[in-house]
Amino acid sequence: MGPTLPERCDGVEPRCGMLGPVETVSFDSHGMRCEAWWLPARDDGLAGPAGTPAVVMAHGFGCTRDSGLLPFARRFAAAGLHVLVFDYRGFGGSGSAPGGLRQDVDHRRHREDYHAALAAVRAREDVDADRVALWGTSYSGGHVVAVAAEDPRVAALVSQGAAMDGLAALTGRGVAPGPGSARTRAAHHAKVAGAVAGDLARAALRRPPRTLALFGATGSTALMTGAGATAFERLTGPTFRNEMAARGVPRVARNRPVRVADRVRCPALLVVAERDEIAPAAAVREVARRIGGRAEVASYDCGHFDLYEGAVFEESVAVQAAFLRRVLAPR
Repeated sequence: MGPTLPERCDGVEPRCGMLGPVETVSFDSHGMRCEAWWLPARDDGLAGPAGTPAVVMAHGFGCTRDSGLLPFARRFAAAGLHVLVFDYRGFGGSGSAPGGLRQDVDHRRHREDYHAALAAVRAREDVDADRVALWGTSYSGGHVVAVAAEDPRVAALVSQGAAMDGLAALTGRGVAPGPGSARTRAAHHAKVAGAVAGDLARAALRRPPRTLALFGATGSTALMTGAGATAFERLTGPTFRNEMAARGVPRVARNRPVRVADRVRCPALLVVAERDEIAPAAAVREVARRIGGRAEVASYDCGHFDLYEGAVFEESVAVQAAFLRRVLAPR
């Protein structure tokens, strides 16, 4: 038994403590190793003859599992679920993406990794394979909708602060105004566009990527800027790298889970940040409309990054845990 860990633990491999064990595991995705944490359920109230339900979790845009996800995972384990928290190929502790790339954000690859994680969890003897849910936040909040649309066996999903329409997010349509003046925002967009153009040229020549920072202060060339972005960076762990290949930015426009939401057949909890400055809240509500009666919405008067700590986190994670306990209860 190791030392007691704080609620927000950003270590690469947290060990056992008063908050329960966390084991480092791995699974295969398209021939590459994905590293993950496994948190066993700390309550047997949801166990059934076929095993215990589980939830599969991954992070958002360019982030890693050691960056603010463990507090959510611990609450779900305490609620009686097994939990798998994984890194995508090319990020954190996982192997490189195809071609040896790292820090290359690609929603298609991320979704493949979610499917591989689902298969790995369902294969465990201690898991009820018909009661496995998905959880996502920000960019992965959209992934879980797309993956559930492709896999009718998904038992439930929780999506918070989700990027449901990449085209709208990339153009700024429907998001809360960003930091700085209109002139500052226009200059920021121009800097990002220049970096993207340069890296697309490098990609055509098969040269190593030119990177952009993910989080930064207003006026920087980071993709996400302002007080919320810099505050979130405090939650990032040691495997996180504040950079992504600029060539990945144009792909965002093609990531539109809203277009497949009507294929989701499982219960869904959609957590909305009403003042979201990153992902349009209206797109999340449209996803709820398309899912129909299986969707529940939890709304908070907050910005995108407020969902990860403080009062909003405490209220929201309690709602999420209660939802998962209810919809994954033994029948």
